Amino acid sequence: MKTVKYSDIVEGVKKICMDANFDLGDDVLESFKKSRDIEESQAGKDIFDQLLANAVIAKKEKIALCQDTGFSVFFVELGDDVKISGGNLIEAINDGVRAGYSEGYLRKSICHPFTRKNTGDNTPAIIHVDLVKGDSLKITIAPKGGGSENMSRVTMLLPSDGIDGVKDYVVNRVRESGANPCPPIIVGVGIGGTFEKAAMIAKKALLRPIGSINPNPELAVLEEDLLKRINNLGIGPQGFGGRITALAVHVEMHPCHIASLPLAVNINCHSSRHKEIIF
Repeated sequence: MKTVKYSDIVEGVKKICMDANFDLGDDVLESFKKSRDIEESQAGKDIFDQLLANAVIAKKEKIALCQDTGFSVFFVELGDDVKISGGNLIEAINDGVRAGYSEGYLRKSICHPFTRKNTGDNTPAIIHVDLVKGDSLKITIAPKGGGSENMSRVTMLLPSDGIDGVKDYVVNRVRESGANPCPPIIVGVGIGGTFEKAAMIAKKALLRPIGSINPNPELAVLEEDLLKRINNLGIGPQGFGGRITALAVHVEMHPCHIASLPLAVNINCHSSRHKEIIF
């Protein structure tokens, strides 16, 4: 059995909190460059130039890519042969968030739902833990901004709505969102399971590298069709019109009850931030 120290988790989480907000992934940067070449609108091309320049400054100066440094959302894979020494895993992650958002001068955005009083340290984080085989601990952070999260939805379609109903709902959700989620966006889609399962897999779908092909051929075709329909909406970068409204559509699916067809759409802004650490 492997032992992972509480203090090591805190330090690791602190680092990825800052790295995720400072250093945009290569897959996102490459999608910006490719999309700039495809974009037909000059305003859209200019926006891609600004996004690329912003990413360079953020990485070099160690400052946030966006003023909304997000809710700290974590996906954790905990091996069944891993023991945490010196404390609790959840507490370690939250301590890491406190340290990372403080030392990185990242905006603290978490507050009481009614009084709106800020917690002051961007905790508590949202932490999803999966127990897996093995002796490793993998922690992935995916900071999620309020603008894009506000445009996300879960619905319960009728089984008779089928795949066409799924397509229509996803495209209409993007149309209704307009410029609010700061396009070009990444669209995570969760189909099936239950109400909460659909939402979970829709958000987790956003972690997949942009440009990757879904290993499920049926879903790969669906993603391609949805991306084409979304980009034909003409919303464009930052809502100024153009060819590129979305950089990617990522779909995950799970078996569901015979009486239901759960569907979740989780929209991410162009600043698709996520980093991971493995112990």
